[in-house]
Amino acid sequence: MKLLMDTNRYSDLAEGITEVETIVSTADEIHLPFIVMAELSLGFRLGNRRAENERKLSKFLNARGVHVLYPVAKTVDLFATLKLQLRHQGTPIPDHDIWIAALSLQHGLTLYARDKHFDHLPQLSRI
Repeated sequence: MKLLMDTNRYSDLAEGITEVETIVSTADEIHLPFIVMAELSLGFRLGNRRAENERKLSKFLNARGVHVLYPVAKTVDLFATLKLQLRHQGTPIPDHDIWIAALSLQHGLTLYARDKHFDHLPQLSRI
């Protein structure tokens, strides 16, 4: 399985939640969107264990099969399509999460997130 991890699932992994560790350890590939990297960076700066958290993330990112995803023109198009879909449905979600959904769809990845608002995008493959 090829996973795209949301910020909350990376945080669960960093905290040692067994269920998350099991799912991540069985994944063939793990992808972190650029927006997750930004959210984590902000969280690390707001906390009091910045250096420790940055070391953990660096170790994770250097593991085999772990990749960071950045937007390209196709991602931008998917973002706009999803944003319009959500607007027409009357079910807006945060823009950061639309970027995450767009990258998941673009690359055919299974989204691993806790946020229920992703349910408004049934075309996403999710755990």
